Amino acid sequence: MTLFDNGGNEPLFPEQPQVRPTRRRRPGRGMRVGTTAIAVALLALAGMSFLPTGSVIQQPGPVFDTLGTAPTSDGKEIPLISVAGAESYPTGGTLDLTTVQVRGNREQQPSWFEVVLAWFDPSRAIMPLDSVFPPQQTTEQREEMSAQDMVNSQQDGIAAALLALDYDVTTQVRVVSIADGSPSVGVLEIGDIVRTVNGEHVETNDRLREIIQDGAGAPLQLVIDRAGTQREVELTPTWVVDTSSPDGAWRIGVGMTHDYDFPIDVTIQLDNVGGPSAGQMFALGIIDTLTPGELNGGKNVAGTGTIAADGTIGPIGGIRQKLFGARGAGAEYFLAPVVNCAEVVGHVPEGLRVFAVEDLDDSLAVMAGLRGEGDLDTLPSCDAVLAR
Repeated sequence: MTLFDNGGNEPLFPEQPQVRPTRRRRPGRGMRVGTTAIAVALLALAGMSFLPTGSVIQQPGPVFDTLGTAPTSDGKEIPLISVAGAESYPTGGTLDLTTVQVRGNREQQPSWFEVVLAWFDPSRAIMPLDSVFPPQQTTEQREEMSAQDMVNSQQDGIAAALLALDYDVTTQVRVVSIADGSPSVGVLEIGDIVRTVNGEHVETNDRLREIIQDGAGAPLQLVIDRAGTQREVELTPTWVVDTSSPDGAWRIGVGMTHDYDFPIDVTIQLDNVGGPSAGQMFALGIIDTLTPGELNGGKNVAGTGTIAADGTIGPIGGIRQKLFGARGAGAEYFLAPVVNCAEVVGHVPEGLRVFAVEDLDDSLAVMAGLRGEGDLDTLPSCDAVLAR
């Protein structure tokens, strides 16, 4: 019953509408399947994060200006290149050497999530673990080899620079390690300089290895220099099969490095950086330091590449990461070894101009162009090299 007042025109208590509960709609089959798939994918991704990837990630590493300073192990900043025994000159712009960092190792590999992110980042590369950390090589061995490569690249860079400036430089082969139980134990000592082998003057490690192999195990007559005194010794190589020579090779059981007798004292200070790929930039930095004016025309230049004493520029690894590292450090020009050009084309970051170089003369031609003493457009790029 409804009650009214005001003559029955308006209800005193209006009748309330009846509210019925709404029935919740069940999700469709397609929605349920999609939700389940997403959940499974997330669970799988979470599970995979605990599984080894078998990969490491290469990414741009620090960039060091060979014309600037570098930190020492105690945190001080000192000139990366310093010279004694010759006049040095002010420099300008930059001549950057580039490096690559590796994220992950055999003990701690990057997660699958990190690998997926790296896949979409053009400045990084995913590498098989074994290609960077060979199973038969310990971390200590790898670090020792990398450090020795850096020492050799510095020596080669100094030699190439001084020879380009018409200094007299002589080469020598020096003993840096002796393997236990090898034929050299008790015959050679660390620091010995090998002058001749079977009467032939030896100046490089490669030539020494060739003579040993050509002898096929026959005794070798060596003239060595030990602490300034020359003496004759005899060594008989042994046949060795190991990871570096799976088919076998004749060995005398020593680690050798070729170093140089320089007419002036050039010191390169660069701690905690390994590998052989900085040779070209060391050479250019030394030439700039020893010559008047700005070798690079005051421009910001970066590059990479091994170098031999005769100025030949050789291949390196991780060039794509080095291109991005150089651009991130502000470089506008980059010197790339010709033999790496296939890895360069299509991977140059915006704002960076790359020149392809085969030897130090090519690099110096680029420097001349940057100073306005030549036409940069006539110098080879990697695109032009591959189009030949």
